[in-house]
Amino acid sequence: MISNATGVPSENILYLGGPNIASEIYNKEYANARICGADKWRKPLAKFLRQPHFIVWDNSDLITHEVMGGLKNVYAIGAGMVAALTNESATSKSVYFALCTSEMIYITHLLEEEPEKLAGPLLADTYVTLLKGRNAWYGQKLAKGELTLEMGDSIKGKGTIQGVSAVDAFYELLSQDSLSVMHPEANRSVAPVEMCPILKALHRILITRDRPADSILQAIRDETMYDPRERIEMAQGHSLYRPSLLGQPKGDVKT
Repeated sequence: MISNATGVPSENILYLGGPNIASEIYNKEYANARICGADKWRKPLAKFLRQPHFIVWDNSDLITHEVMGGLKNVYAIGAGMVAALTNESATSKSVYFALCTSEMIYITHLLEEEPEKLAGPLLADTYVTLLKGRNAWYGQKLAKGELTLEMGDSIKGKGTIQGVSAVDAFYELLSQDSLSVMHPEANRSVAPVEMCPILKALHRILITRDRPADSILQAIRDETMYDPRERIEMAQGHSLYRPSLLGQPKGDVKT
């Protein structure tokens, strides 16, 4: 994604991510991180960055980490909203976690042919971002009425809330007229975004602003909703990969 946006060759791009919280690294709390990209850069940099309290692993899967790195900020805003609206209900937060991670897996399979599984460091990075971070904080403050959308997504003392623009970007990407997937219950072709009710709810709350923050609860409490495992199985069991989403020619798809 960064390569498409900047024109920089992918072999010259590196992604550094969690699981960690930046402020806690600054305070020298023990943390892990991952640096992703081409061997020639990531391996020496991983060694260079490693410290006794900051262990850096290296990984070659740049695209999966780019996608998950954006999606975790999207869904962290919703996690903050759910936490605030349910008085920190562990049950509600776990329901949200199950549903949002299934959407993340689904979206990643659209953008990457063979993405790394959402497990280990990738899952931990998602967990810590939903648990604590500026995007989750922002969602909580919106739900409590302590912040308003009119105040923008650049908050003094917190910086830019990356998840807001990411909601719009992923929604638009998955809403393209040229894209379609089969809906398992309606038995008809729909835009991929229709398979992601939480993303749709966040878009209406944050971008079109025609729904209140508490509508996020409706997205996770739909009694007709199927088991999120089915969404994961659709992603893993069928050829969802759409190379055109990242500007890749169709011929790049493996058969």
